[in-house]
Amino acid sequence: MTAQEIIKKYISFFEKRNHKRISNAPLVPENDPTTLFTSSGMQPLVAYLLGEPHPQGKRLVNVQNSFRAQDIEEIGDNRHTTFFRMLGNWSLGDYFKKEQIPWIFEFITKELGIPSHKLYATVFKGYKDIAKDRESEKLWIDIFTKEGLNPKERIFFYDTKNWWSRAGEPDNMPPGEPGGPDSEIFYLFDTLHDAKFGRQCHPNCQCGRFMEIVNSVFMEYQKEKDGSFRKLPQKNVDHGAGVERLLAAVENQQDVFQTSLFAPIIKAIEKITYKRYQENKKEMRIIADHMAASVFIVESGVLPSNKEHGYILRRLIRRALDNINVIRGFENMMVPTRAISESIIENHKDTDPQLEKDSQRIINTILEETNNYRFVLTRAQRFIKDKYKIGDELKGQVEIDSDDAFFLYSSHGLSPTQIKNLGYVFDEQKFAEKMKKHQRVSRKGASKKFAGGLADHSEKTIMGHTATHLLHQAIRDVLGNRVHQTGSNITTERIRFDFNYDNSLTLDELKKVEEIVNKKILENLPVHFEMLPLKKAKKLGAIGLFDEKYGDKVKVYFIGNYSKEFCGGPHVEFTSKLKKFTIIKQENIGQGKRRIYSKVS
Repeated sequence: MTAQEIIKKYISFFEKRNHKRISNAPLVPENDPTTLFTSSGMQPLVAYLLGEPHPQGKRLVNVQNSFRAQDIEEIGDNRHTTFFRMLGNWSLGDYFKKEQIPWIFEFITKELGIPSHKLYATVFKGYKDIAKDRESEKLWIDIFTKEGLNPKERIFFYDTKNWWSRAGEPDNMPPGEPGGPDSEIFYLFDTLHDAKFGRQCHPNCQCGRFMEIVNSVFMEYQKEKDGSFRKLPQKNVDHGAGVERLLAAVENQQDVFQTSLFAPIIKAIEKITYKRYQENKKEMRIIADHMAASVFIVESGVLPSNKEHGYILRRLIRRALDNINVIRGFENMMVPTRAISESIIENHKDTDPQLEKDSQRIINTILEETNNYRFVLTRAQRFIKDKYKIGDELKGQVEIDSDDAFFLYSSHGLSPTQIKNLGYVFDEQKFAEKMKKHQRVSRKGASKKFAGGLADHSEKTIMGHTATHLLHQAIRDVLGNRVHQTGSNITTERIRFDFNYDNSLTLDELKKVEEIVNKKILENLPVHFEMLPLKKAKKLGAIGLFDEKYGDKVKVYFIGNYSKEFCGGPHVEFTSKLKKFTIIKQENIGQGKRRIYSKVS
């Protein structure tokens, strides 16, 4: 069974149970200032989990391309990947535990053919004032009993490990974030327990015998400002299952990187490094994962850089190159990454056909960054050789000052491991102290942008959301209806709005746009939404960002009779709440696109 077949079976299974398939949201999310990448299927659905009606109903299903930067350091074991395809089904205030748990067990055992005796379940045992999930426990007892299996040997209880929110365990959740207890299914491989991970093996043991393959979250709580939890107005199911791990269970392959999805990529890496996977597992897993993630991130439009999305992409590519160089040796910097990229595209084209269409741009972007990195490494070596008067003939390790090591890190993008791999040793404790100080400053600057953990629903951001609709229409009033939005990002501090236009706006044009928005604010126009058939919405002149993501029914927000736009919300109720709109600056972002920064106050 292929990854594509697993996806098709899953979508079909839930469509037969009256779920509507929703589109795969962009890997780089819009209007979510709290995160750089879409990290789960629920991320674009936050407003609906909190009670907003979804245009396609209460039962949804999809496959979502996801990336988790926080997992970068985890890569190297048998199961973690930064990029993955998440199979998701949702109930927005409709069915709950007694439907979800039997359904997902049926899908795994009947549709995928995974033997029930290989499966174990985990259940939330309670935490502080949040009660134990006895309903899920009872459901699992009934399921395992019917399968002729002893429930006492199959069901395990955990506290915060069986709680899900985007910020993690309950104590880490910011006010306003939804979360809830979850129930996970683990697959047991026929391997021995490694005692270095503990005396007793269990589903959450890190020895590798168990692999989590699905997670059903019962999202019914929201964090309050005082740290307590209140019940959401509706009980939600938020289920996720990684395609890569399901494939490992189907193939009974303990190592995700040896499944039919990754094995051809590993072979390509073996070919260019002239080494075997069995002797270089960790390095080759990192290469395969980071290159696969890079391919998908480049396809989404991101370019390597020193900021935000581009920084993560650059880090992935360079970390992959470092591990290739560890295997091959740093003497030969000419790394043929094309073969790896081509293998990834070939192996994922059935599930993600856009990769093949955009293959040359993807490959060339990664090759360009490979060449840039080779230049950086050469320049770093020249800096050290010139400063320490080292001749080219000198071999072996060279001791350098920790200040110089940190300079290479901060100015050239090298990690401590990269610096050591180049043959330089330094006081690692002093380097670590400088690193901590640097990270404290970086976190302080980023804390405002990424506060909240979940898509920001603060009053200022909601105001910015409504202002974006007014700005969109005002730009079309000034420049014509051929202009349309190509992207946006809203924080509590500013609005970033991207649109198609070849020329810089004149000062007069910018002033006109600003005046129109402020006029509509003063008119105190009412803001409301309606659920409409897609054809009717288009006939009314409603505009939107990604037409292909909409279903038969859409949510359209109306700002008086002035603006009509496809949107999930939320928005202010009247435009006067925006008070004043100011354009800060404009930028050319290339390829016939402009960017305007503005704010409301």
